[in-house]
Amino acid sequence: MSRYKQQHSSHRLLLGIVVIGIWIITGYQFIARGSDDHFGTRISRLWLGTAKHDIYSTFQQCAVKNFVDTGLPFLDGVAPIQVAEYAQRRDRLAEALVAEGVDAFVVEPGYTFKYFANVSQPEWEVWEPEERPFLMIVRPIRDDHSGKISANTTFLSPAFEAERARLLRMPFNEPIQIVPWEEHWDPYQTLHQSEVFLGLNHQPRLMVDEEMRDFIQRGLSQTGFEVVGLRGRAEEVRQRKSSNEVGILRAVNTGTVEAVRQMRKCLVPGLTENQIANALDDALRAAGMEPFFDIVLFDENASNPHGGTNGTNVLEPETFVLIDVGAHLFGYSSDICRTFFPPFLAKPSPGDALTPTMEEKLKVWDIVFEAQTQSVQRMRENYTAASVDIAAREVITDAGYGEAFTHRVGHGIGIKAHESPYLNKGNHATLLKTGMAFTSEPGIYLVDKFGVRHEDIFLVQGDNEPLLLTGARAVGPWEP
Repeated sequence: MSRYKQQHSSHRLLLGIVVIGIWIITGYQFIARGSDDHFGTRISRLWLGTAKHDIYSTFQQCAVKNFVDTGLPFLDGVAPIQVAEYAQRRDRLAEALVAEGVDAFVVEPGYTFKYFANVSQPEWEVWEPEERPFLMIVRPIRDDHSGKISANTTFLSPAFEAERARLLRMPFNEPIQIVPWEEHWDPYQTLHQSEVFLGLNHQPRLMVDEEMRDFIQRGLSQTGFEVVGLRGRAEEVRQRKSSNEVGILRAVNTGTVEAVRQMRKCLVPGLTENQIANALDDALRAAGMEPFFDIVLFDENASNPHGGTNGTNVLEPETFVLIDVGAHLFGYSSDICRTFFPPFLAKPSPGDALTPTMEEKLKVWDIVFEAQTQSVQRMRENYTAASVDIAAREVITDAGYGEAFTHRVGHGIGIKAHESPYLNKGNHATLLKTGMAFTSEPGIYLVDKFGVRHEDIFLVQGDNEPLLLTGARAVGPWEP
């Protein structure tokens, strides 16, 4: 090769290197500019999206693994409610109906039906609530010799659905009794003229709960039944929990708190509220629980107690995280709330200089915790439901945040997350009884700043200290 050709080849090689270098630098600038150039934006978003996915994937796997690796001891010894206990519930209801002067309790599929016969509305009507009444009728029967009262249970069912009702395998020791009605019949008249109420020398008096739809209540009333609402001893049957129910409530609520604690250890900057909620749900499912709500709120979003935002806020070091979450285990609900800082924010030492925002967050956290402490002291036999709320409200009001406590302090909990009795400052008529389980969830919500709520579950035990059903209360914003 001639010297000229060698030089020309070298020049072409050098030029190629320069061009490639310029292309690399320009491409980097495109990526850095992002929104300034369509091509650069696409590459930038692709790279960032992959990075964000890796962050979430690692976080999600960590949250699940941490929780499962605890061994899930809260599940030890817990079992579903057995047939015998369902029978006891119906017998207790029968005794209450006699005390209330009622001939029968009538309920359609829903939470109350689930409590007495283990069938929910979706389990009966897998498509949607429909117009054909399927009703459970519980009547009290008194034994002529012993005087003992027990429950006699019958079902009013569309005739073509009778076999499906039998296949539900409801918790009865004997084949279920069914009063069938054809599509062209009046179902309420069919019930009124059936053997269920044969021999009564007065207008049948029926008790229904708040889940009974209006058109069914009207149909019963117009057919000659007297219809009254759920109250008194009949309402107490579901309010007062058995030892088996307490065991399940303790398991599902303790487990839900532990899932939050283990998930918190995995938090990293850049995660969104939605991503945290999704990973927490995955952790709960890994333990055999089924989450049914999960509210994750950062800072100003938490000033609205139940959120309502799009869940895209990004986690930063001083973010105050509020998580309110519930799951089901064997048909029973958890409902807990924790407010905390992420683990990558160092806990300040005494004497450290703090920003005004940080100072207020710490102060409010402590106020809400004390409000919960005082409310729990009123969860005793024969204290009013109102007194529990008022005790928490006084603490928050005395601290200068009274108007920022915008909801009641708590509610009953069982197969439904929100059950009666309700702990609000106006409920002076309801007296707490042994076996009732409640949330205590005071909160302070500062608009456009942050919100704090602590929520645990407690069981009334006579005049003794109520039993905590969430394992352990929070210790501080770094130990939720």
